[in-house]
Amino acid sequence: MESEPPFQEIYKTLFVNFSEEGTNSESVHEKKPMILDEYEIPLVDLSRLSLCNLEQKEGKRELASAANQWGLFQVVNHGVSCDVLTRLQREQVKLFRQPFQNKALNSLADYYSWGAPNAATFMQFSWSEAFHIPLNNMPVLKEFNSNLSTTIAEFSEVVCELAQRIAEILAENVGCRSTFFAKNCQPSSCYVRMNRYPPCPVSSSKVYGMVPHTDSDFLTILCQDHVGGLQVAKDGKWVSVKPNPEALIIIIGDLFQAWSNGVYKSIEHRVVTNHEVERFSVGYFFCPTIETVIQTCKEPPLYRKFSFREYRGQVQEDVKTAGTKIGLSKFLM
Repeated sequence: MESEPPFQEIYKTLFVNFSEEGTNSESVHEKKPMILDEYEIPLVDLSRLSLCNLEQKEGKRELASAANQWGLFQVVNHGVSCDVLTRLQREQVKLFRQPFQNKALNSLADYYSWGAPNAATFMQFSWSEAFHIPLNNMPVLKEFNSNLSTTIAEFSEVVCELAQRIAEILAENVGCRSTFFAKNCQPSSCYVRMNRYPPCPVSSSKVYGMVPHTDSDFLTILCQDHVGGLQVAKDGKWVSVKPNPEALIIIIGDLFQAWSNGVYKSIEHRVVTNHEVERFSVGYFFCPTIETVIQTCKEPPLYRKFSFREYRGQVQEDVKTAGTKIGLSKFLM
């Protein structure tokens, strides 16, 4: 049986419309940023944070500057061992290589997604598949695959500590209480998303592996393979992020932009398709509990206070009614 999701079969109408529209359909993208070559985004060596005061101070400054100017950065000497990352990728590949029907019908089916339900345009459709695993449901994963469960648990434990550490540094930089994250962002409120981007036979810039979006969390910690494909919007241009096998990518999410009163930027990013090879990535999403209230400590506030439940509900409603996420603009004062 085929392991590939039946993208062109299930979304036949979408692809037929694309064929009929031809190049004229590109008009909806005329205002999209132009694309630059691969770019090495800011890289921070976290080992500096354990050195003398001067080195610590400079390392923290680099983190805050990258979060402000870019909305994402790379970190090395991050504490996640190569062994864990290698095992995680190996288990991830085995999971995705199962027959499609197995993925869609097994005990993890509730966490499996592909394409985009009810997509009416390519801006609502992603040529990818994913397992979205809430960390408070690890027993289900353990029952399904103990090796995968053990590896994700090891990965999540270290990455959770990394996320807390980075969040506290960024909070310190804006003069807000750093205990907020230790109190409200527990491991049980976070999740891991394993992504696979199959080779895409459709030769069009309209088809994305992941459509342009911002993340709805505080921080995303991303481990990507050597293939590349991640792009970020920077100064009106799409910048391709050059893969670094030694680095993890830290992406600022909507909640951190609101909490920091706009000091840190939730960056728009996307994944482009590859016609020849598949791409894998794993993201750790650093989220608060559902009832956590997001409110800046800085004056005057740019955003009204809101709960994470309210924000998620608004995003889901916008996607359902408007076909896309609108995000923080709906929460401006």
